[in-house]
Formats: sequence, structure tokens, C-alpha cells
Amino acid sequence: MPKRTYQPHKRQRKQEHGFMKRNASVNGRKVLKRRRIKGRAKLSV
Repeated sequence: MPKRTYQPHKRQRKQEHGFMKRNASVNGRKVLKRRRIKGRAKLSV
């Protein structure tokens, strides 16, 4: 039987989708802004 598709790694997840990564680029900041407007409890990982 094959492995499951999602093999979680906390460090990699933070590096790819974390707040610092989002805040580093203009488009990432747009993502955070949209999520704030929507009223998300969590903006990023």
C-alpha cells in the first residue's frame, strides 16, 4: 500500500507558509491583508 500524501514537517511548513515568509513579499502581505479583512482567527501557520 502506498504512503499517504501528507507527511507533515513542522519546520518546513513554517518556512513555506509561515508569517515571516508571507510578510517578506508584497503579494504575501496582500494575502495577510485579505485574511485580516475576512476575519480569520489564524492569518498564517
